[in-house]
Amino acid sequence: MAIASASTTVFFIKNHQRHHYPYYSSFSILFSYLIFLLLFSSPPTAYAFTGDVAEDSNNRRADLFVQILKDEAVGRLNELGKVSDAARYLERTFLSPASIKARFLLQKWMEDAGLRTWVDCMGNLHGRTEGRNASAEALLIGSHLDTVVDAGKFDGALGIISAISALKVFYMNGKLEELKRPIEVIAFSDEEGVRFQSTFLGSAAIAGILPVSSLEISDKSGMTIKDVMTESGVQITEENLLQLKYDRKSVWGYVEVHIEQGPVLEWSGFPLGVVRGIAGQTRLKVTVRGSQGHAGTVPMPLRQDPMAASAELIVQLEKLCKQPESYLSFDGHCSDSTLKSLSTSLVCTVGEISTWPSASNVIPGQVTFTVDLRTIDDIGREAVIYEFSNQVHKICSSRSVLCNIERKHDANAVISDSELSSQLKSAASAALKKMVGEIQEEVPVLMSGAGHDAMAMSYLTKVGMLFVRCRGGVSHSPSEHVLEDDIWAAGLAVLEFLENHL
Repeated sequence: MAIASASTTVFFIKNHQRHHYPYYSSFSILFSYLIFLLLFSSPPTAYAFTGDVAEDSNNRRADLFVQILKDEAVGRLNELGKVSDAARYLERTFLSPASIKARFLLQKWMEDAGLRTWVDCMGNLHGRTEGRNASAEALLIGSHLDTVVDAGKFDGALGIISAISALKVFYMNGKLEELKRPIEVIAFSDEEGVRFQSTFLGSAAIAGILPVSSLEISDKSGMTIKDVMTESGVQITEENLLQLKYDRKSVWGYVEVHIEQGPVLEWSGFPLGVVRGIAGQTRLKVTVRGSQGHAGTVPMPLRQDPMAASAELIVQLEKLCKQPESYLSFDGHCSDSTLKSLSTSLVCTVGEISTWPSASNVIPGQVTFTVDLRTIDDIGREAVIYEFSNQVHKICSSRSVLCNIERKHDANAVISDSELSSQLKSAASAALKKMVGEIQEEVPVLMSGAGHDAMAMSYLTKVGMLFVRCRGGVSHSPSEHVLEDDIWAAGLAVLEFLENHL
């Protein structure tokens, strides 16, 4: 069925008709469907925007600030996506040359939107307008400017650009100073944790939860965070790190716009969705030490091979995370609700393995691998870590190798503030109605399996998040893609949200 107005054509696609992308496997389609059934009482209609806009009741073209919220935002995302430390792919890690160049670009765009800017001692970029009352509690809007290795150009950057674009509309209309509270956009220096294997360095410092000991964490080259800061011309101390923490009484709330990094919105046909909560996360570093030797001369029964032990540990982790109820069902600490939550939300990943001395004809002396473990149930997450630790020591003992587990990062699950979520849902709905006319279904509400700066900021203030549809749910990849109209919808939703603060 198609519904047409004078300047827009909107296609309402029946529930069995979906766009198909090469990224989908039959499993991912089934998984998306099951997740969707859990989240919504009935499948909504899918909306495909043509790029034209709806007209208001007086037959006048709705002013949706296409040039700023869409055209300029898309251009800036493309420009930012070319700022990289690598020649053939996108990579911007904490305080790398490319990240500093990206920060200068964003600073220029913030000032173009009428914002006062500064960079703090952890490399976070701030852009602020005081509005009518500089002493009122401030609304913070942010996301991260760093990337993973071989990244897409929307992860993190979209949230910053959407906020800047919306505030530029206010600035161009002379309404920036009419806002009833200060609005501050923050481009966090590190969320991904690629360089130092410790996520949320920027937002954790502002939230006041970054321990001073973090400054001594080193990257693969042996440089510590403090070394990198010094190299960048910043002499960071315990005192000025502590001074970064915002006063709770000065902050009204935190909002983040981010690509979904999953397929639910695409399946539902909605460009935007409200985030109900974020899964908790733990990162582990497992070190297995054995007996280094010649590959051709050490008999198999006499080997203490950390590589073989690591392989068994990784397979055991997979079994535990696929069927947690088989390992934890007799644990008195795990209730039925926890086991049920784990069965639907637990994911575990070994993403990095390194060996020493890493030669094809040498039995390695040491193997190190990472574990990324996530679930919405914090009690269940601890139970899984405890059980995995037991399995590690059991397997390592049977193989006569030494094992050590380090907890590199912990973040509890975060539930979004109901008031902020309601406001974001209303703003998203208003934005979509302006773009296409009436919408027949409510804006989706969904969970996030990925971590975000909102997790760290939740220690400081109430948080809310808005997700933006991405093609195939693909992220952390150059194939990451967001439709131009969805970028427009995101900016318009932020604008609608900020209208409540006039």
